[in-house]
Amino acid sequence: MADIELSLRGGRSGELGEFHRLCFRHRLDDAAIGSVFATLLFLRTAYRDFLPPELHRFISFLLRDLMARFNNNAKIVIEEYDASSHNELYGAVQIYLGAHCLDDAAVVRLTKHRDSPLPAASLPAYHTTYDSFQGIPIEWKSVVVAQADGSGPSGRSSRPAEHHSLKLTFHNRHRHAVRSLYIPHVLEEAKRIAIASRQRRLFTNRADTIYGDDRRNLWSPVPFSHPSTFDTLAIDPALRDDIRRDLLRFVGRRDYYARVGRSWKRGYLLHGPPGTGKTSLIAAIANLLEFDVYDLELTAVHSNTALRRLLASTTPKSVVVIEDADCSLDLTDRKKKKKNKQDEKNAKTGEAEEEPTPASDRSGFSTVSLSGVLNFVDGLWSSSVGERLMILTTNHPERLDPAMLRPGRMDRKIHLSYCGPEAFRVLARNYLEVGEEHPRMVEAEELLREVEMTPAEVAEVFMRCDAEGEGADAAMDEVVIEMRRRKQEGAGGREVDLM
Repeated sequence: MADIELSLRGGRSGELGEFHRLCFRHRLDDAAIGSVFATLLFLRTAYRDFLPPELHRFISFLLRDLMARFNNNAKIVIEEYDASSHNELYGAVQIYLGAHCLDDAAVVRLTKHRDSPLPAASLPAYHTTYDSFQGIPIEWKSVVVAQADGSGPSGRSSRPAEHHSLKLTFHNRHRHAVRSLYIPHVLEEAKRIAIASRQRRLFTNRADTIYGDDRRNLWSPVPFSHPSTFDTLAIDPALRDDIRRDLLRFVGRRDYYARVGRSWKRGYLLHGPPGTGKTSLIAAIANLLEFDVYDLELTAVHSNTALRRLLASTTPKSVVVIEDADCSLDLTDRKKKKKNKQDEKNAKTGEAEEEPTPASDRSGFSTVSLSGVLNFVDGLWSSSVGERLMILTTNHPERLDPAMLRPGRMDRKIHLSYCGPEAFRVLARNYLEVGEEHPRMVEAEELLREVEMTPAEVAEVFMRCDAEGEGADAAMDEVVIEMRRRKQEGAGGREVDLM
């Protein structure tokens, strides 16, 4: 028992001794930690108060470089504003993310722009989404930092502002692929999405702001919603398909035009009798290519300089239209005018030759010349915007100056004539929903080979019958009767001529 008690005492005494040693050691550790903290505080004070700012930046750079060596991720920051202007890349990324990366997001920000018919999704602040490009995992994070000094992108300090940016994170070994391939891919996709989703517009030049310097007011826009398409055009199907192929080839040859040293533009001259579908073809072209339309009224332009300003203020992916070019200004053949003037001089012997009347005297406003229009269509200023179509319409192409019609200005001359059998079938399908099986179809097609009737006149007969509540049969009967009447009038006129 004594041995046992002694052993217990000895054991307890040993445990107590170990306890005292641990406490002493902890006291030493606390003292060491306190000393370390005191040293750090001293160094921090000395770093902030005694070292110059240049050394601060150098040490910070070394620390960031040291941390980057142990971090395999690379980051790209895209700020919303660059100095005082909006960063287009920021907006393009938001468009791209809204279309490709936010389908499964818990929170999505929706915005509605004035020129877009539908709302667009974008990445909200303080949220993260993910993308993949050629097997590269990519993280996008929306970062918002409050600016304490209240100075926003424009330099104003009226109230605190938030600094928005997007942070792109990826593995460092993919740095080259992300910068040279992924970012251009994002820009191209965003451009395609913006064009497809925007509300296309019809512009006309304003006459009341010609003396101002604000280019935003040179054109007055309205939404463009013309329903004409290539499927509804009442023209020869072979011509229709040829025009469509030419347009699609044009918009897909950007690199080709750059390689051969030509501006990325194409000119069309549409000519033919009134009512043959020139305006409908223009609308179908704009709808096919998803281009805006600029309807240029030359008589509202006061000078060649103003004409160049109008051209420079148009946008890429647009159709610039000059309708009735032979009537807008004096763009007729200069050789014919010179010959006519010489004939008048010979007929009026002894009278002084009259000076040509300037355009400003004829219209009371415009002094645009033929030279100005030629430079507008195919001068240096015509290549200042980008992908674009120039379309002129006229009922009398023979009146236009040959310089206006040469290749490079008018690359294709498209003649739209009277309604033929193929065009009549299209009109009957569009307006009456009848096909070749209709009993009146064969007779109508035979009559169209002998009479001249424009697609607009045929459409008016169809619409008149439909408005009166009559059916397709009555409309076909009515149009055949009209064709017969015109055929009889033509035959009667020929008999009178023979007598």
